[in-house]
Amino acid sequence: MSLSETSQIQKLSILVPIYNEARTLRKIFARILAVSFPLPIEIIAVDDCSVDGSREILLELAKSNDNIKPVMHSTNQGKGAAIVTAIQHVTGDVVIVQDADLEYDPADIPRVIKPILDGRADACFGSRFAGSECRRVLYYWHSVANHFLTWLTNIFCDLNLTDMETCYKAVKTSVIKQIPLQLKRFGIEPELTIRLAQWGARIYEVPISYSGRTYAEGKKITWKDGFLALFAIIWAAIINRRFTTHDGFYTLKVVSEYDFNKWMYSRIERSVGRRVLEAGCGVGNLSKFMLDREYLACVDIDELYVELIGRRFGHLENFHSESADLSVLKEDHFSQMHLDTIVCLNVLEHIEDDSAVLKHFYNVLEEGGKAIILVPQHDWLYCGIDKSVGHFRRYSKKELLDKARAAGFKITELQEFNRLGVAGWWFNGKILNREHLSNHQMKLFGMLLPIVKVLEWFSFIPSLSIIMVAEKPITQRKPVTETVLSSVSY
Repeated sequence: MSLSETSQIQKLSILVPIYNEARTLRKIFARILAVSFPLPIEIIAVDDCSVDGSREILLELAKSNDNIKPVMHSTNQGKGAAIVTAIQHVTGDVVIVQDADLEYDPADIPRVIKPILDGRADACFGSRFAGSECRRVLYYWHSVANHFLTWLTNIFCDLNLTDMETCYKAVKTSVIKQIPLQLKRFGIEPELTIRLAQWGARIYEVPISYSGRTYAEGKKITWKDGFLALFAIIWAAIINRRFTTHDGFYTLKVVSEYDFNKWMYSRIERSVGRRVLEAGCGVGNLSKFMLDREYLACVDIDELYVELIGRRFGHLENFHSESADLSVLKEDHFSQMHLDTIVCLNVLEHIEDDSAVLKHFYNVLEEGGKAIILVPQHDWLYCGIDKSVGHFRRYSKKELLDKARAAGFKITELQEFNRLGVAGWWFNGKILNREHLSNHQMKLFGMLLPIVKVLEWFSFIPSLSIIMVAEKPITQRKPVTETVLSSVSY
């Protein structure tokens, strides 16, 4: 589902984790079902091995209403585990958690999900402290702990939330299903918040009412959970920053934190013209350096990337983004853009029929236009890391040049790129047999970038990638003076 096409949001999934809530279960479900929601709902209720009769009540309620989908845990695992289980059964387009007690009023749910339905947000929190109309006055030290944990989360994530620990977190299903939630108890609240921030989700807050309950009334959270939440913040923000199951998205987000992309663009900038197609734009790590061009079209086969880059730059008149498969590029469509440059960095190796892609590039370019291609090289480096990121091949210079020339291009430049990267790729892939580079390794590489740049002067050191600038020949010379790059190194 596209992250902002609200016309595709057709169902709301309400997730209800349950543990020993027999005294409130019927009433909370009655309140949920009494609300007039702006779209159809499903209620996925997970009983976390209750021993007070909650399970039997849930099954009874499910028999009387088809919207209620009961799921049973055979052992008690915690609120977080119940929510993760519920997510696996979701068929709606937006999810929101509803505790089985009576602290949160389901009548507030339409208000919480509205920013998502309006296309403004990927997630929206219902805040108990953002000027709510009504809240029960209880437990000062609980509020102190809530404010502290929210403050700490804000520091790590550069947010300005007022209530991180709120139960009411509405999230697009397309987002939450990509987040690897692992904490089983109440630590899921900071974990989900931090993962959304790392993901880059647009988070909104709206005020909600709150009727906190006492321990006599069944409140389960204790001071121990406060310390577990503190651990969860440190764990998710520092120790394990894996915020998505989408390998490519994770890598692009991690790399965007460092100056690597700026350095890579500096190596091709002099060849970039005025009307540019970025073929395989990802999340826009390189696109941001080309926004000053007369026209910039960004395409990617991954609709998630297209949506994210469109959200970042779609307000600019000289910018256009769309989903496209480079191996079956619609040449008539792109040739109408009068392109003088195609930028394709770390993309061609992901496409099985790369020769067809190069021919498409040739056909959509204006005469004299340039295709700037960066690919990984050296077949002897091919390893599990290449497989995990979807590389069909690593190139030799001869293979790349032969395929470009077969497509009709004239090669005007060939240069080595990233010599230090060879050692890291070889050590991780060939010696340690790893399938992924860690966030810490990529951060270290970013810190070593000044040294990386110096090593580029030592031509005897093999490089991880090669950059080729290929020109579409001019069949009828135009009456203007053009500078043609003439140095081709092998």
